Amino acid sequence: MARNPYVGMWVTKDGRVRHELLPNGRYDEARGNRESAYRGRYEVQGSHIEYWDDTGFTADGDFVDADTLHHGGMILRRR
Repeated sequence: MARNPYVGMWVTKDGRVRHELLPNGRYDEARGNRESAYRGRYEVQGSHIEYWDDTGFTADGDFVDADTLHHGGMILRRR
């Protein structure tokens, strides 16, 4: 699998949501004090990302630039 340019940690301004895109096509998202609140797989096509949570939930988002991700009504910045 080719490494995508968005692999790494993405965080909301208040630090409440911490979203890690792993190089193996998986993600791990923490919410508040709840580590690994959501886990699943993701795919990036261009600047768009699709998520499939291990529980069956789906979501998507868009990278505005190399350091900004809009996802689920939130703005996350690369850490």
